[in-house]
Amino acid sequence: MSSTVIYARVSSARQKKNETIGSQIAALRAHAEHLGLAVPEEWIFADDGHSGATLVRPALERLRDLVAGVGVEVVLCYSPDRLARKFAYQALLIEEFTRAGTRVEFVNGPRGDSPEDQLLVQFQGMFAEYEKAQIMERYRRGKTHRAKTGSVNVLSGAPYGYRYLRRNDHSGAVYEIVEHEAALVAELFRRYADDGASLAELTRWLTDDPATPTRTGKQRWDRSTVWGMLRNPAYAGRAVFGKTMVVHESPSLNRAARLAGRETPKASKTVDRPREEWTEIPVPAIVTDETFERVAQRLADNKRFASRNSKDPSLLQGLAACAGCGYGYYRTSTRTTNKKIYYYRCLGSDDYRYEGGRVCTNKPVRADYLDTVVWDHITALLADPQLIRTEIDKRLKTAKTSDPVATQRKRLDTALTKARSGIAAMIEAFGEQLITIDELRARMPDLRARETNLRNQIDALDAQLADRNAYLALAADLQGFLTQLNNTAETATVDERRRVLKLLVKDVLIGPEKITIRHRIPIRERTNSDTPATGTDQEGEHCQLRWRRNIPDHVQYLPAQTG
Repeated sequence: MSSTVIYARVSSARQKKNETIGSQIAALRAHAEHLGLAVPEEWIFADDGHSGATLVRPALERLRDLVAGVGVEVVLCYSPDRLARKFAYQALLIEEFTRAGTRVEFVNGPRGDSPEDQLLVQFQGMFAEYEKAQIMERYRRGKTHRAKTGSVNVLSGAPYGYRYLRRNDHSGAVYEIVEHEAALVAELFRRYADDGASLAELTRWLTDDPATPTRTGKQRWDRSTVWGMLRNPAYAGRAVFGKTMVVHESPSLNRAARLAGRETPKASKTVDRPREEWTEIPVPAIVTDETFERVAQRLADNKRFASRNSKDPSLLQGLAACAGCGYGYYRTSTRTTNKKIYYYRCLGSDDYRYEGGRVCTNKPVRADYLDTVVWDHITALLADPQLIRTEIDKRLKTAKTSDPVATQRKRLDTALTKARSGIAAMIEAFGEQLITIDELRARMPDLRARETNLRNQIDALDAQLADRNAYLALAADLQGFLTQLNNTAETATVDERRRVLKLLVKDVLIGPEKITIRHRIPIRERTNSDTPATGTDQEGEHCQLRWRRNIPDHVQYLPAQTG
């Protein structure tokens, strides 16, 4: 008896609630019994509420692992669009299962392996992808139209201070004011607009009162939550639809993710829409327009005069990070009787930022001491660049003693051309009906794999050649570049020093016992010895320089061995 698995999927929460996935599984069970196939209970994979426009689905991941590891003869699915909504994903999954010796069979779809059946599967996949795009466009236009008519149904939820009442047979969805929450919101706006309270003070006031939990029931309020409430125009009677949109580009990584080497999980991110594209929906107001405008003006002023926008930035602003927790260091200050002292402090060491308290025990570092240590190190490196030269000489030696690149590149180009010609010939033969679809599928994966392998080898050779040219250019230009920087090192302003640091330093990692400076090595093309260097910088990581810190009666930083 054949080993068989069942895969079913529904995409929306409403379908999940209505248990439409149960009807799919029942139909698949009946089809398996009709064919005389036994399906173990643990081999029924169901994705409830997961979109078919992505391959990242829990049950699908387990199914693919099972097919690759155990070996399954038949995968039963209700229709091709239940497997995936995009034709490319359908083809990828079917080809992956076919290579593993698994046949995919649909209850509502073609059930043969003939070219006609395969063509029908492809057409169904393209139609499913078109239907998905059409559904999304209709959904968007419908919500936009309802928002323009003043329906809050498109918002599907209400902020703190309101209760969302679903639509019924007699009326549409509405916002209803929750009296005790609305009083809290009004007091929040009054304190910020009239009393000049800060976000931190408002957060502490809300957290310290046990009778004011958040909408989710938590006792601890966060400053970002308070900030979002003060910016929400719904409290002034104007709920907004369409404030954000999804764009297809990779979202930015925070410093902790970059230091850990993590990559973004998807190539899309959410950004704010322009103000003129918002659609306002009238709702009951909690605060007056005048109060909301005064709060908005103060928020704008705070953003304008924030320390991050300071006209007097610190030397390591944006470069210092914690070696322990990975969070960035920010500049803070304290006052003595006669002067103001600046410190660098780790974000992870602030109690108020985290519900369980601080996540890092690193102590603040005097900004003037650390700036002096880093700048002295850079000037010393520029005065005696033996460390850089040693590394360059080592890599140049490796590049010069390697196999000749040109001959190998020419051989790979010839092989890549033959592989591409073979792929084109196979496709042309299939178009002329000289070979069957099964023969094409049997031979095409090997040709594609060979093409990819050759292209990767060529890219590696190109990178090796570029590295060698970069090292040669750096060796020729390094002395002139360092001479120019040494001439202005002592008299440079903070902005000039920051520009130099951004060229030479990638990160300054601060630990409890040492400071790690991770370098960049710039390459510039010089016109002559008397003019500044111009051109495009190319960066390369260098070895780390470690600094230990001993603090007796006064602070001292002593250099240790280089790593």
